[in-house]
Amino acid sequence: MNRDEEPASLISFESVETPLQTAIIRQPSPPPVLADVQDLIPPSDPVTEADHGMEYSLSGGLVSSESPLQLHISTTLMDSFMKLAKSNTDKNLETCGVLAGSLKNRKFYVTALIIPKQESTSDSCQTTNEEEIFEVQDKQSLFPLGWIHTHPTQSCFMSSIDVHTHYSYQIMLPEAIAIVMAPKDSSRNHGIFRLTTPGGMSVIRQCPRRGFHPHDPPPDGGPIYKQCTDVYMDPKVKFDVIDLR
Repeated sequence: MNRDEEPASLISFESVETPLQTAIIRQPSPPPVLADVQDLIPPSDPVTEADHGMEYSLSGGLVSSESPLQLHISTTLMDSFMKLAKSNTDKNLETCGVLAGSLKNRKFYVTALIIPKQESTSDSCQTTNEEEIFEVQDKQSLFPLGWIHTHPTQSCFMSSIDVHTHYSYQIMLPEAIAIVMAPKDSSRNHGIFRLTTPGGMSVIRQCPRRGFHPHDPPPDGGPIYKQCTDVYMDPKVKFDVIDLR
């Protein structure tokens, strides 16, 4: 796929007998003055990503690549997600959502927050009826740009299950991000992460284990994942909430 152009379709379906019933909430545009005067805000305390020059192919081999493209998300997306997750958060249950969007002028924009049907516990969240997610992305020609989920009682980090989940996104698109919302973490209530390349991607690709388990550090001694440095909080980005629950 030429990443300079939006795909006509990410996933093909033969036919759909009944249209998917979704609740789409249009987000209002930010005030023009705010959009004009507020600079794009990178995530706080960025960590230098030293390995931008490499990425993985779908076959698992390491290939050379240019640096990941910028990814822009709305300044209100995380707050909107937390409102949708509130009933679960109040019960100490995790909530997850899928981030999808478009590619324009060599920049990715998250234009859809998809809330799938899901099964949750206090430390895990499993999507169900995943074909509904694919159908939304296919109909709207959206790139899968990552995912967002809550840690209702824990700190802001990526668990062993989280890094395996995110691997499936990042192997498809190096720019894909994982957002962790941790409302009870007083030091950092959210983080925007990616697996390190090649270190973290290699460790998770070779790990056959499931559930909660430890991982050895990458051979270079670096971390398995890092906070992103090329994601921008953009007040001009509009997005739809598509709640499939």
